[in-house]
Amino acid sequence: MALRPVAPQELGDFIEAAGLLTYDPAAITRIYAGHPQRLLRRLWQTLVPIGMLLIGIGFDWIFQLLKDQKRARSRARECAELLVELGPAFIKAGQALSTRPDIVPPVLLEELAQLQDQLPGFDSALAMACIEEDLGAPVDSIYAQLEREPISAASLGQVHRGTLHDGQRVAVKVQRPGLREQITLDLYIVRNIAAWLNSNIGLIRSDLVALIDELGSRVFEEMDYLNEASNAEKFSELHQQNPRIAVPKIYREATSRRVLTMEWIDGVKLTNLEAVRDMGIDPDDMVSVGVNCSLQQLLEHGFFHADPHPGNLLALADGRLCYLDFGMMSEVSRESRTGLIQAVVHLVNRNFGKLSKDFVNLGFLAEDVNLEPIVPAFETVFSQALEAGVSRMDFKAVTDDLSGVMYKFPFRVPPYYALIIRSLVTLEGIALSVDSDFKILGAAYPYFARRLMEDPDPQLRKSLKEMLFDGDIFSWTRLENLVASAASQDQLNLEALLDQVLDFLVSTHGGMLRHQLVETAADRIDSLGWMTLQRLGRRLPRPLQPSRLMASGAELDQDFYMDLEPVRQLIQVLQQLPGFSPDLLFSRLPRLMREPDARRMGVELAQGLAERGVVRLVKAAAGVSP
Repeated sequence: MALRPVAPQELGDFIEAAGLLTYDPAAITRIYAGHPQRLLRRLWQTLVPIGMLLIGIGFDWIFQLLKDQKRARSRARECAELLVELGPAFIKAGQALSTRPDIVPPVLLEELAQLQDQLPGFDSALAMACIEEDLGAPVDSIYAQLEREPISAASLGQVHRGTLHDGQRVAVKVQRPGLREQITLDLYIVRNIAAWLNSNIGLIRSDLVALIDELGSRVFEEMDYLNEASNAEKFSELHQQNPRIAVPKIYREATSRRVLTMEWIDGVKLTNLEAVRDMGIDPDDMVSVGVNCSLQQLLEHGFFHADPHPGNLLALADGRLCYLDFGMMSEVSRESRTGLIQAVVHLVNRNFGKLSKDFVNLGFLAEDVNLEPIVPAFETVFSQALEAGVSRMDFKAVTDDLSGVMYKFPFRVPPYYALIIRSLVTLEGIALSVDSDFKILGAAYPYFARRLMEDPDPQLRKSLKEMLFDGDIFSWTRLENLVASAASQDQLNLEALLDQVLDFLVSTHGGMLRHQLVETAADRIDSLGWMTLQRLGRRLPRPLQPSRLMASGAELDQDFYMDLEPVRQLIQVLQQLPGFSPDLLFSRLPRLMREPDARRMGVELAQGLAERGVVRLVKAAAGVSP
């Protein structure tokens, strides 16, 4: 099929010609100050429909019509539809706001969450001309074959299927010509609207300008396909040890700022259950792989895919899960990752006071905010959800309830957290299409448990201590639950887990645990010795049985076995771990005995047994039941 000639101005971009390749609000202001006609034309196209919508909403608010849920829902839907009509920048602004419960009322939040950035494709002649201009060579010299019609299109570009000269099948993503100018102009307009709202609407506590600037930086990164290529390569390197994850190869020689050439992947969307099953693959298994990989991205690597919608996750015939589209990635600092795990510990322990402080440390609340009214609000939101246990918590319901709290109190959602929420909500939506009973928190908790037990980070050692102690009392049940949860992880490194537990035991944070273990062991050994003495006494002829020694025997026997039950259950859990054997413990004894604190534990245990023995003998001699 012959393609029409393309005029040079069709490929030109005013913003690119001005030399703006990264988001810079000050530079954008200077550019449009010198070209007001471009701004005025777009202002007329955007502010008129936005103004009409705001007038309608203002009328409804004055006459209290928004108290009617149907009316409020209709206005929220109208707002979302207008953003789609206004173009890519407004769509992405709406998507960014869909994860900001501190700014947006819940009813509008739900409508914005459904925004899609799918748009019709653009002229194929423009796409081919863009490839040739950016790569500096004719299409036929780069590709042995390239389909002129796109196979998919979105707000930033469209994808063509092709083949390289070495026979490798590829997907070629081409950016819409003039996109940078349209996006930049719309961001400039939206940023000024945000500044006006911040200055004139007192109900808005969050910095909307900062939100738009964060969005602008993200969109400019997403428009740079060289950046996306680097993201894909970094993601592939981080997950190269995971045999269940696939990432398409990037062909740098055929990639530029506006053209991205990557390996063609034959796969099926996870939401197409019938097609996934036809490949002989269990959709539930694919969801499990996706959840574990997302948690690994978030909590281990700190580099995560922020847009895992159904089109970006493919099930492959060999059982791997393939990630696509690395334009929107985000990073989480080590401190924030640790803070998230600590928050989960405090949530599980129902310590809402410390949970509120976690929100301060994570940047959700300012340090001078009064936490007293927030703690009972957290308790109201989480207590009922926790009744069914962490594994059955409904993430969507909890985030919806939490949205109300964030809107009521002075919360500020950090940009990285907004992307995390977007990622997890999207992932849970995909999982629910596979399993209607799926709970993202239930699937995530085993990973949290494993990280808590394996990670040597000092703050997480402290969190492990909080998890295992109820006040000053060591909880065997909590340890059993934690090990059982960690054991359900496919990637559990048992030897590393045992090493971390031993490291914690002899660390500065393990002092109270060592004391509790010595006390517990001394009590159990003392009880066992006393019971053994009683049993030997019963074998003597009745006239020779010491009456005081035999007192309270049945009660002691029952208490002893009740105290040992959690330990017995823990041993059963350990025995069920894949690859567990007593040799794993015995092989670590020499190393443990070289530790000064471990030797002190032995001395303290001997002292404890001697003290208990003396006390029992004194009581027996005095005629008091031991």
